[in-house]
Amino acid sequence: MFSITVRDHIMIAHSFHGEVFGPAQRLHGATFLVDATFRREQLDDDNIVVDIGLATQELGAVVSELNYRNLDNEPDFAGVNTSTEFLAKVVADRLAERIHKGALGEGAKGLAGLTVTLHESHVAWASYERAL
Repeated sequence: MFSITVRDHIMIAHSFHGEVFGPAQRLHGATFLVDATFRREQLDDDNIVVDIGLATQELGAVVSELNYRNLDNEPDFAGVNTSTEFLAKVVADRLAERIHKGALGEGAKGLAGLTVTLHESHVAWASYERAL
């Protein structure tokens, strides 16, 4: 399996519900490095997985929808614990939707899967992996 990864970042504010979250139940900020890894079995006719420039552009568009937002105030996340794991899935699903609409070009039709990883720090991160 071949893969390429592109990176961006987001800064959000949010709070959690539930004793398991301790002090994170209060409003707090988080900055995440966001990696999107695109996978395919065979390289395309240009010997690439996908156009890195387009992949970077589309990841940037997806994370810009979340950047500098208090997720507690976003209707899409009303009553939801926007954990790192949950946000990885949100980014992956939104990116997959763009891929299916053709935003990464014709060559992206051969993509087999996508993994989005949100790095909370240098020692902790969460990922969501999905088929395309």
